[in-house]
Amino acid sequence: MTQLIHVDVVSAEELIFSGEAEFIVLPGEMGELGIYPRHTPLITRIRPGSVRIRVAGRDDEELVFVSGGILEVQPDVVTVLADTAIRGHDLDEAKALEAKRLAEESLVEKSASLDYAKASAELATAVAQLAAIQKLRKTLR
Repeated sequence: MTQLIHVDVVSAEELIFSGEAEFIVLPGEMGELGIYPRHTPLITRIRPGSVRIRVAGRDDEELVFVSGGILEVQPDVVTVLADTAIRGHDLDEAKALEAKRLAEESLVEKSASLDYAKASAELATAVAQLAAIQKLRKTLR
């Protein structure tokens, strides 16, 4: 019998995912993290990107985009507290492309009122969303 871990993905607005999983993969600050049942306890920040959840009893993975946040791992429970979280099938490529274009334009303008950190974060989020959309398309093929 496969061991399982309970996973909760929560954004500021709502609970995005709650259920049993075989494993979860997500973008940590220092690189991709793979979490399996009975993992060593851990608290770390996560960066924008895809959270892949191998749901118990399913062959496919649940994909959730997060714009950053905190990961808490306990031996039997994983909690992802995301600033923003969007289910993979709800991602909007046109909006992500527009956000990327606007962020790139802001960085090129270099005006005195430019908040460089904010524009860079918006660009990173848009690029991560587009990567998540590409990853989702590959799994649907």
